[in-house]
Amino acid sequence: MGAQVQMFAPDVSQMHVIDHKKGQPAEESRNVLSESARIARGNVSDLAELNVSDHDAIIFPGGFGAAKNLSTFAVDGPDCTVNRDVERVLKGFHQAGKPIGLCCISPVLAAKLLPGVEVTVGHEEEEGGRWPYAGMAQAIKAMGAKHCVKEVTEAHVDQKNKVVTSPAFMCETKLHLIFDGIGAMVSNVLKLSGK
Repeated sequence: MGAQVQMFAPDVSQMHVIDHKKGQPAEESRNVLSESARIARGNVSDLAELNVSDHDAIIFPGGFGAAKNLSTFAVDGPDCTVNRDVERVLKGFHQAGKPIGLCCISPVLAAKLLPGVEVTVGHEEEEGGRWPYAGMAQAIKAMGAKHCVKEVTEAHVDQKNKVVTSPAFMCETKLHLIFDGIGAMVSNVLKLSGK
């Protein structure tokens, strides 16, 4: 496909640091931009420097960071606020008619900022623990967005808003199925970009 990727993250402190071995908060603080550079093993720029006109599309990965560091969704639910640079960038791509991809929990960012947008976080019922975060669909609706039920391997394309979403880790399933769904989201974003 020939897409070139440039990574960005906000230069802010993490809400808290989790010791994933213990599943508990750790007694330390970290910076989101520094951690993003460490995890991505690459050149990550400050989100404040992102110029919408320099890019054809944008993709927001999910994970708790989207709900804790890019917004206050983890604490405030539908009443959350979104990081000002995330808001500027997401609204900027939308206003420019450029595709936006979001997966896992990050579709809540679009639900909060783009009235009437169609997104998915998977299913709306937990189904015995297969969809442990199914309640997020109700929060999305409470923010004025439309939730569309999709399987973990699928992406939902909101053609009108050029927003593509996929459930990813909202589903407890095999990693290759999550990979397939994220791939479907990326493919549809690239298709919408015309590249």
